[in-house]
Amino acid sequence: MTHHDRQAHAALTTLILLQIIMLSALYAGIRPHPPVATPLFGIAPYLGAAVSIAVAAMIVQPLATTTGRVLSVVAALMALVSFGPQKYFDAQFALIWPAVILGQLAALVIFVRVIASRQKEETAQHAAASAGQA
Repeated sequence: MTHHDRQAHAALTTLILLQIIMLSALYAGIRPHPPVATPLFGIAPYLGAAVSIAVAAMIVQPLATTTGRVLSVVAALMALVSFGPQKYFDAQFALIWPAVILGQLAALVIFVRVIASRQKEETAQHAAASAGQA
C-alpha cells in the first residue's frame, strides 16, 4: 500500500469514526448530536448509508479503481452533510467544531488523493499510448 493509499484510507476511517460517534450520540441522547430527522430524510439511516459507502470504498481500494474513486468521493460528499462549511453557521458550532474541522480535512484529503490518482492514471495511459505508436 502506497503512502497516498494510506492517506485515503486514513481519511475514510476518520469519516467513518466521526459519523459512528455522532450516530451513537444521537441514540444515547448525548448533546450535541445530530437531529433525528432533516426535512428530506432521517439522519440515522443517512449516516448508516454514508458509513457503508465509506467502508465499501475502503474494500475496493479508494484510489486503485474508478469504482473506488467514485465511492470515496461520494463518501466524502455525504460526510460533508454533517461536517461541511454550513456548520460554521450552526448554533452549536462551539460544541461541534473539532468534528466539523476534522471532517472537512478528511474530505479534502480524499478529494486531493482521488484527483491526483486520476491524473496519474491518465498520464500513465497517455504514456503507454505514445509508446505504442513509436
